[in-house]
Amino acid sequence: MEVDFIKRHRIYILLTHSGSLLSKCINFYTKEPYTHVSIAFDEELKELYSFGRLRPNNPIFGGFVKEDIMNGTYARFPETKCALYSLDINDRQYRRLLKELEKFKRDGEKYGYNLIGLLGVAVNYPIERKYNYFCSQFVSSLLKNSGIKLINKPTALTSPKDFRECRKLNLVYEGKLQSYCLSNYSLVENY
Repeated sequence: MEVDFIKRHRIYILLTHSGSLLSKCINFYTKEPYTHVSIAFDEELKELYSFGRLRPNNPIFGGFVKEDIMNGTYARFPETKCALYSLDINDRQYRRLLKELEKFKRDGEKYGYNLIGLLGVAVNYPIERKYNYFCSQFVSSLLKNSGIKLINKPTALTSPKDFRECRKLNLVYEGKLQSYCLSNYSLVENY
């Protein structure tokens, strides 16, 4: 009898609420605890990607970003609340996910923020714009295009709530992002 060993990989979905003006507006409308979604490839959140501010001090210009939880936008909002979820995927899905992400990394400058798409979510009408995403649309699209089915709705209607309520995700941590970061970095430094 042959045993089929499938290599597994763990990825992470980070939900946050920073307290920025946009996140306060989204929170006011949705009454949801989290207003932003990112995808990470490591538990320390050093490989963390989303759509958001291109410059920490400028909320006007947004696009594809590699986020930095110790610096950047999150440093401006030290009281950021978060929920971190994990998801185990197979090797094929993982390779496809990296390939999809590489498209964004390679051509990052041509991507913009889909602010109009957020309005579409509010009225339950998907607004897709080529090369434009909002955070949850980006994460949902990345996963869907990699063969990872988490949320059964159009990517342009996906919200942080959909990830929070997804039973396929496993809650790893909930609390202040800064506390999570500090505990993880102290663990890493002790090795």
